Amino acid sequence: MRYGITIPFQGIPLAEQRDLIASLPDLGYTDVWSAEAGGADAFTPLVLASVWAPQLRLGTAIVPVFTRGAATLAQSAAALAAAAPGRVAIGLGTSTEIIVTRWNGLPFDKPYARVRDTVRFLRTALTGQKVSERYETFTVDGFRLQLVPPQPPALLVAALRPGMLRLAGREGDGAILNWLAAEDVPTVAAHVHAGAADRDPGRAGAEPELVARLFVLVDDDAERARATARPLIAAYLTVDVYRRFHEWLGREEALAPMWRAWEAGDRKQAVAAIPDEVVDALVIHGSPAQCRARVQQYVDAGLSTPVLALVPPTDGVPVPDLVRALAPTPLI
Repeated sequence: MRYGITIPFQGIPLAEQRDLIASLPDLGYTDVWSAEAGGADAFTPLVLASVWAPQLRLGTAIVPVFTRGAATLAQSAAALAAAAPGRVAIGLGTSTEIIVTRWNGLPFDKPYARVRDTVRFLRTALTGQKVSERYETFTVDGFRLQLVPPQPPALLVAALRPGMLRLAGREGDGAILNWLAAEDVPTVAAHVHAGAADRDPGRAGAEPELVARLFVLVDDDAERARATARPLIAAYLTVDVYRRFHEWLGREEALAPMWRAWEAGDRKQAVAAIPDEVVDALVIHGSPAQCRARVQQYVDAGLSTPVLALVPPTDGVPVPDLVRALAPTPLI
């Protein structure tokens, strides 16, 4: 099975992560996946990893489709795929209105269409074909890549609800998931596979990949772990797209007190209102063995590629120790 981890690691300068990243294949990790919000960009850590650990597959989870022009995004994806032939997956998504509009000053218009159009553009551009096309959300006139990767990267779509999940299966090579419980995997997987059934004949038959970032907190003290996880959950699940996702998944009643307190401006009460069962479902915590077992539950439920996202514990355990403790070797 695939077993990934999120880079760059928090609390370690990027230039000093070489030895830790180079050790990942021997520990049983198969993938490294980057994130892009307010820290590093999505590509630089993966370029470094391509040199430090050339056995690893490299994935972006995700690159926002709004914050780069179409040609620039194609160049970035192509360069990474050329540096690591056959080992790259480009995860694309809408990101959020906060990142796109508030931070980057760009309009957040027609997110579904923008993702669809970007996947279609990249699918063609990364083969080296000349692209002159008027898409619904942007127009490309006469672009041709000058650096064509020997093998086009996989194109995955970050998705939460049925429309985007089906798009991920139909237009993409699979979906990137986030903030879901193991028991939610069959629900979302059904829509991705339904979309894959409607692919063009040339792409029919390929199994869509399901990648999920899983937040992992190594801490034997359940109450302390929950106290650490609650602010993280509140920060995400009060964002509209995640709120609608969990309403769709059936957590509206459980999370309603959090949403009401947040809307009233009472952040402390919002955090306190998150039930234990929601924390336990959405954030993996416990001993390393317990955490690995929880990851396996996601795989057993239909996940193709678990990607650990380390939540720093309150007891200050060094990140390299956590990476080693969570390594998949004991499972295989």
